[in-house]
Amino acid sequence: MSSSITPQKIDKLLACLPRFTPDREYTKEWRTGGAFPWPVYHDDVLAFYQLAGESCWMDYGYNPAEAGKMVADDEFIAQADLTAVKTMLTFCVRGERFNDGHWAAMLKNGRIQAILKRLQTLRKEME
Repeated sequence: MSSSITPQKIDKLLACLPRFTPDREYTKEWRTGGAFPWPVYHDDVLAFYQLAGESCWMDYGYNPAEAGKMVADDEFIAQADLTAVKTMLTFCVRGERFNDGHWAAMLKNGRIQAILKRLQTLRKEME
């Protein structure tokens, strides 16, 4: 798999944007059976995070604390370049490993949508 970001790879991520509204539920349920409950995500959520987790979108040297500040800052997102978008997507994708429900939270609070809207602007600038 190529590690470069292409317009087609951007378009695949952007195709998810219309389904991600703040008022919807992103988890089917929370399961129990161990020490902690874990979310079961809807298929479109899983598909998005699978796409966002492809190597072309990963910033393997990211700093989680710094990336978290980026994701929380609307002004930063509005000016982000493609490198910063990669860093923020890495934070969003990897966060589930350390915090069950992170994926849903990133969607519920509009962080993914803001990043994708910025990516949409960057994509238009490529034309």
